[in-house]
Amino acid sequence: MSGVGVRRAKPGDAEAIADVHAAAIRERGAGYDERELRAWLANVHPERYPIGEREAGIDVLVAERDDRIVGFGWLDRDPAERDESTAEIVAVYVRPDAVREGIGTAILERLEGIAREAGLAELVLVASKNAIDFYRTRGYDPDETVALEMTADVSLAGLRMRKQLP
Repeated sequence: MSGVGVRRAKPGDAEAIADVHAAAIRERGAGYDERELRAWLANVHPERYPIGEREAGIDVLVAERDDRIVGFGWLDRDPAERDESTAEIVAVYVRPDAVREGIGTAILERLEGIAREAGLAELVLVASKNAIDFYRTRGYDPDETVALEMTADVSLAGLRMRKQLP
């Protein structure tokens, strides 16, 4: 992970985050058909990311190398449908040309650290098919298969996973 730094996202990062998100879906969306990928991509736009002071309990981080954003992560410390001791990892994405360099792990570890510092006991997430092994090797246990609604008529299969924080 040479030369990569992880920091809090700033409002001016939204476009680059959307670019990382879209590139990762296009290149790493294995296991989903073209219709599902199009629906997934339809949900990627800069306004989607709650960066800065917009929302309390939300942490969006970016990984940067050579002044270029190569990954991002998103933690919701106050999801409405969870108890107060549980946070949700909403996203961890890395540019396809930067995968397997420890960037996703660094982002995830920082998000987990934020959750620990907030006194949270558990993290949950929904992993896309291509990300299940990534999360499993980092201590997340499968919970249940879920459907993520992307558009009115397209849902993606995902796996809800959990991790108890030490």
